[in-house]
Formats: sequence, structure tokens, C-alpha cells
Amino acid sequence: MRPITDANLIFRALIILGLIGIGFFVAADQGALAFALSADQSYISHLILIVYIAASGHWLWLAKQLSGERQRFAALEGELSGSGLDAGDAGLIDQFAVEWGKGGAARDGAALLTAFADELANRHALGHFISDALLKLGLLGTIVGFILMLKPLGEIEQFDPSLMRHLLTAMSGGMAVALHTTLAGLVTSTLLKLQYHVLDASAAKLATRLTVVAANAPAPQ
Repeated sequence: MRPITDANLIFRALIILGLIGIGFFVAADQGALAFALSADQSYISHLILIVYIAASGHWLWLAKQLSGERQRFAALEGELSGSGLDAGDAGLIDQFAVEWGKGGAARDGAALLTAFADELANRHALGHFISDALLKLGLLGTIVGFILMLKPLGEIEQFDPSLMRHLLTAMSGGMAVALHTTLAGLVTSTLLKLQYHVLDASAAKLATRLTVVAANAPAPQ
């Protein structure tokens, strides 16, 4: 197998964010974004959007870190025996190579590889949690919207045709909250899942390649 050369993960991440940004810009330019936010009386859509932007910043930072790990792997692929490596290096790849050189293969190389893969996956756990939380916030907005929609019905003491317009207006406001928060939760959750899928696939490829290279490397004496 050839060495990993796609160490430019950060550039692919920037491209993805750029495309998402263009989508939001078009929605804002057409007035859809402002309309959705202004129609949400519960402000849950605002919270969803803020959380998504913060999570995307965290995702970009993780992409930069993972890109650095892939660059280190490309540079250290021929030195996985650990010779000549400085134990003070900060990267996971460097730490793995140092442990391997200290006798990781002789003790339990499989456990060391598993720990490395788990550490890579654990970095993305927060992003997956936030993605699910965004969806749950959207569902919360749905419930709040239905409560707002049904609340005017409980205030009716007697039938009065003159109150129907006010009643329908109040009910449409609650329905708007339910629909817009649901839409915001679904869109942001799906986008964030897609973003972290890119990181998961890249991390899995790195862990697999490291396993193959480590298996072919000479065991430390």
C-alpha cells in the first residue's frame, strides 16, 4: 500500500465550510433565514444556529489536528520502530512511535494500536453528541410550538366568530415555531453529521494504515 498523502484534510474542511457558508448566504439573501428566525417566538432556532456555528468551529479545529497527524504519519512512516524519535513530541503519531520503540510491540502491539484508534475516535465524540443535541433541540421546538398553537384554544370560554381571526393568528404563530425549529434542527444536525463523517473516515483510514505499517515493522529488540 502506498503512504498516506492526503494530509491536506484542513483544506477539504475549509471547502466544505465554504459550501455550507454559501448555502446560508443564499438563504439569507433570499430572506428565508431572516424569516425563519423572526417567526420563531421561542428563540430555539437562534440557539440551534449558535450551537451549530460553535460546533463547526470545533470541527474545523479537529480537522486541523487530524491533518497534522496525517502529515506526521507521512513523515514517520519509515521510522515506526521508534529510533531517533523525541518522546516530547506532541502528536499522537509521535507518541505511538515512541511507545512502539520502547517495546510496545513486544508487550502488546494490538492493544497499543487499539488505544491509538480509540483516542482518535474519542476526539469526535463531542461533535456527535452536539449533532444529536441539535436534533433534540429541534424536536423541543416542535413541542413548544404545538403548546403555543393549542394554548389559545384553552382560553376560549364561548364561541365568538369575532375571535376566530385572533385565534387563527395565534395558532399560526405556534405552528411556525414548530415547523421552523424542526427544520433548523434537522438541517444543522444533518450538516454536522456529514462534517464529522469526513473526520471519522479520515481517522479510520489513518488507524488502518498505521496498523498495516506497524504489522510490517520490525519488532523492537
